[in-house]
Amino acid sequence: MIIEQIKTHLKDVNDFQSTESQEIQNFRQNYLGKKGILNSLFASFRDIPNEEKKEVGKWINDLKVAVNEKVDSLQNSVAPKTSNTKNDEDLSKTPFPFPVGARHPINIVIDKINTIFSRIGYSVVEGPEIEDDWHNFTALNFTENHPARDMQDTFFVEKDMNSLLRTHTSSVQIRHMKDNQPPMRILSPGRVFRNEAISARSHCIFHQIEGLYIDKNVSFADLKNTLQYFTKALFGKSKIRLRPSYFPFTEPSAEVDVYWGLETETDYKITKGTGWLEIIGCGMVDPNVLENCNIDPDKYSGFAFGMGIERIAMLLYQIPDIRMFYENDIRFLKQFSTEV
Repeated sequence: MIIEQIKTHLKDVNDFQSTESQEIQNFRQNYLGKKGILNSLFASFRDIPNEEKKEVGKWINDLKVAVNEKVDSLQNSVAPKTSNTKNDEDLSKTPFPFPVGARHPINIVIDKINTIFSRIGYSVVEGPEIEDDWHNFTALNFTENHPARDMQDTFFVEKDMNSLLRTHTSSVQIRHMKDNQPPMRILSPGRVFRNEAISARSHCIFHQIEGLYIDKNVSFADLKNTLQYFTKALFGKSKIRLRPSYFPFTEPSAEVDVYWGLETETDYKITKGTGWLEIIGCGMVDPNVLENCNIDPDKYSGFAFGMGIERIAMLLYQIPDIRMFYENDIRFLKQFSTEV
């Protein structure tokens, strides 16, 4: 019977003793190797009647544990002892400075933006990265045939295309509006996914931070003043302009440019000689979006804005290639060790 065989092996394991490394290795290979005794027992386990498998499985596991414990014990007993007669450490070496890690520039920028908006009453909310169609598209006023629903832009998780990797953090705002009533001022930072080619300027994984303010009598002027405060606090630049644009979930919509200036060669390069740099998309929340979240558009109004974190980080730290954020190159990351 197989249990009797295992008992015999257990006795042999318990009796085995050696002080030779090669003998211990041969013993281990005999039991735990690819063609060893334990693999043979596991292969025989398939033919054992179901009513006996529980007991036999326990005996096989006991044998495996006993072999590992025996090997560990014998290997520890023959390991070379560290000599205390010689100290290779340089006792005169100062313990300072201690080597420390560095925060990732993406996290640094997110914290900076969160801090700026927290001063005017915004709180941070988060949501799932795997979303459904309603929260990611339908509730945000995307029509059924909108290009953003195309497979070229979105990573779908299921064949029915109802489960997907979120393409923006606007879905977090929808979840918050469904569960809360105005007034609300929220930021929703997070990772998003789009099926795009990876290059120096774009990636299929990136980070966004979006803001939402809903209350009575919120106007476009409130939106402009908020963004002007933000650009002054983050970049030290308060001159902005808003150009008409289109987003399904806001009406009217605008792109926000900040005047970066033309003082250096780098300024000419990143602004293409205009001095202006696009940084934010924004607009007044479409009444249809409010209705989808059971908020009365006749009573409340609001604005929303969003920006790419990588783009902001590239501007702040003059990083030329977005791929550097994801390569985990210690030489790159160590440059941010002084950031707080």
